[in-house]
Amino acid sequence: MDKYSLLKDYFGHSSFRPLQEDVVDSIIEHKDLLLILPTGGGKSLCYQLPTLLMPGVTVVVSPLLALMHDQVVALKANNISAAMLSSMQSIEEIREIEQSLFKNEIKLLYVAPERFNNSYFLDLLKNIEINFFVIDEAHCVSEWGHEFREDYRKLSLLKDNFPNTPIAAFTATATKAVESDIASALQLKSPNIVRGKLFRKNLTITVQHRIKDGKAQLLEFIKGFSGESGIVYTLSRKSTESIAAFLQSKGINAKPYHAGLESNLKNSTYAEFIEDKIEVVVATIAFGMGIDKSNIRYVAHLSMPKTIENFYQEIGRAGRDGLESKTLLLFSASDIVQQKSFIENLPDSPYKEHAFAKINAMAKFASSQICRHKYIANYFDDDIEVCQDKCDNCLEPDRNSQDITVESQKLLSAIYRTNQSFGLHYVIDVLRGSKEQRVLQNGHDKLSVYGIGKEFSKSQWLSVGDRLLELEALKIGEFRVYTLTDFGIAILKGKHKVDINEERLSIQKQKKILKTKLDTSDYNVDIFERLRQLRLEIAQRDGVPPYIVFSDKTLKELSVAQPTTKEEMLNIHGIGEVKFERYGKEFLQLLSQNI
Repeated sequence: MDKYSLLKDYFGHSSFRPLQEDVVDSIIEHKDLLLILPTGGGKSLCYQLPTLLMPGVTVVVSPLLALMHDQVVALKANNISAAMLSSMQSIEEIREIEQSLFKNEIKLLYVAPERFNNSYFLDLLKNIEINFFVIDEAHCVSEWGHEFREDYRKLSLLKDNFPNTPIAAFTATATKAVESDIASALQLKSPNIVRGKLFRKNLTITVQHRIKDGKAQLLEFIKGFSGESGIVYTLSRKSTESIAAFLQSKGINAKPYHAGLESNLKNSTYAEFIEDKIEVVVATIAFGMGIDKSNIRYVAHLSMPKTIENFYQEIGRAGRDGLESKTLLLFSASDIVQQKSFIENLPDSPYKEHAFAKINAMAKFASSQICRHKYIANYFDDDIEVCQDKCDNCLEPDRNSQDITVESQKLLSAIYRTNQSFGLHYVIDVLRGSKEQRVLQNGHDKLSVYGIGKEFSKSQWLSVGDRLLELEALKIGEFRVYTLTDFGIAILKGKHKVDINEERLSIQKQKKILKTKLDTSDYNVDIFERLRQLRLEIAQRDGVPPYIVFSDKTLKELSVAQPTTKEEMLNIHGIGEVKFERYGKEFLQLLSQNI
């Protein structure tokens, strides 16, 4: 049979999807291959079909037992001989599969990467005919990927032991750096690297700031999908159970799924979801990798994923059948704090810096005003046109929009007049009229832009800076120095307007304050000392210890956020209504004195 007959008879398709035929041909020609194709693009067929045209068995390395099991079941249903080897099997079952391999009765063998640590298994492979290896979820190979696994990294041994056997690596997501790392780690020889476009035209992406626990927003979203299948992602095991219970109380057939559940419960929930016996699975990221359910109509996140890679893979589980599907991301500043707290506990290393960069990219995506699909594509070094009507930013580009052209010109002018030689925090200090020693020593208190930005807090100016970066009016160079682009100069000359979502000017403020709870090394020492002196004076006046007035932590956060109103001050750690009424006005007065 030829590839077209196999495509129709075994897989039920009359034609290949984009890129599939090129990949199939590359494998048949015994070339090493790296395919980067979004979830739902049909990666599995790319290696399942060519093995039927080739003698020998294809060995597929896969990260999850459930994924391997589903693939084997689906292949057998298509009358394709397949098996998996796992630690869950008995000796008798393993021996039976080995005998079938020796008899050339199996076309696809699925194994976990850990099995290659077993010398017996390597010897077994050397005694059977292997047409090619498949590395599924290949991003796990890369130390710079989002789900790095040491046993995947060790798969370099494949070329050491089977130098003439081609390798086909598959993943849904990879930046250029990860792509290069995968090819190098697997020792691929002049590989054919194939990249699919990242735009999923049947997916609509919506992002909202989470209100309270997000339950009301989630319920409103799900109401549009009566009886349809969906996945709701949360960060904690406890929240999967509480959200599932909430949905059940609203008449929605939902069940929780997390790593702490007993295996039989997880397996039954998974099976019921696959078989359309329940509508919704509320899960941690333990659920979903490689899930082959095509009719998932929506994916909702109740908190921010830690990376763009995670987010893109998780929303990619919706609409694999090509039909219209929707995604919802609810986030708050506390999500960023929580994700960064996990990273803070890691030892200092390039990996830790990389992890911080990833969560920062995810945070910028959430608050971005540009096309969501274009932002994701740019992150993965792809280039697409704006989606026009497949994300909230393109559907409602002017919602709650505030003109910040004048403020943008102030910031751009301050960067220009400080010779485009400083970081954004320093430039904002100049704008806000800071008496920081460094500003005074540089003579920047004599500039015309000095003190013209008092109307915004430091965190609000950071939001303006982020918006200008989004618009590519600014760029960041070596040592985090900000410089103007041609577009930035055009804004400065009044040739373009700049707007921003109103929420960003308030939410970003809260985000910055919460960030300092983890990283107080960035606090303003001069301001902190003056705040501490005021605290001492108040404490002596009222006859209480200084820490009763405000803790050092609170003072450090005040020195960073520099609030100008009661509402802003109430966002600071340790300040409630009572504390504000007793001490807040004195501290606000001090902060307003351009200290």
